[in-house]
Amino acid sequence: MLIDSHCHLDRLNYETLHSDPQQVIDKASAQDVQYMLVVSISLNEYHIMREKLAHLSKLAFSCGVHPLHVHESELEPNLLRQLASEDGVIAIGETGLDYHYNPATKDIQQQSFIEHLKVSSELKKPVIIHTREARDDTLRLIQDFGDASVGGVLHCFTEDYAMAMAAIEMGYYISASGIISFKSAKSVQEAFAKLPLDRLLVETDSPYLAPTPYRGGENQPAYTRRIAEVLAQIRQISYEAVAEATTENFQRLFGQIDGLK
Repeated sequence: MLIDSHCHLDRLNYETLHSDPQQVIDKASAQDVQYMLVVSISLNEYHIMREKLAHLSKLAFSCGVHPLHVHESELEPNLLRQLASEDGVIAIGETGLDYHYNPATKDIQQQSFIEHLKVSSELKKPVIIHTREARDDTLRLIQDFGDASVGGVLHCFTEDYAMAMAAIEMGYYISASGIISFKSAKSVQEAFAKLPLDRLLVETDSPYLAPTPYRGGENQPAYTRRIAEVLAQIRQISYEAVAEATTENFQRLFGQIDGLK
């Protein structure tokens, strides 16, 4: 079985592509994806996400502010702490640094990231990290403010082997997304071929970044299966080995899931 370690289930197209979230979950289950971590991008949208999905099974949630949303409102650490303490929330984030799209908010992003890391340590819930064109600052802030005993994951990883290993050595995991199936992602593929299997997760980041042959369309949790198959090809091991390892890794990081087989 598989776990989609990062999806935005609330943001899929329910107007023309899917009837409702339960249909998406059923499609995923048919492809061996038995559990999903639904990730928030802002504290405002967190409430909407929970209202839409809280009645469904096979889901866990995160709470945080994406670095590209830090400009919308000043982060309130007490509110983050309060919401992240709710039942069903197993992770903090996504948070992190993105200097590619909005370098003008660099200072605000860093302060927000620091606050997320502090709350992660306080609540003992792993942090989900988005990083793009911010390698040195990401590693520095993890080192200075992260909690190695709690850890976290660099999700949708697009950097190189050296950065991944630096994060792993600080207690973090690395997650493969549909990007590993792109022909243009040779350096990412090379990294995932060599990284320790006991530190890898798989994710869709749906509705974004659908893997080939679905690239260009909307991503969905069912495509976790395709990503796991590509990861198995890259590492020259069986799909079953990838599924078993990544499921065990998820539960080692985020905690055991009741009823998961």
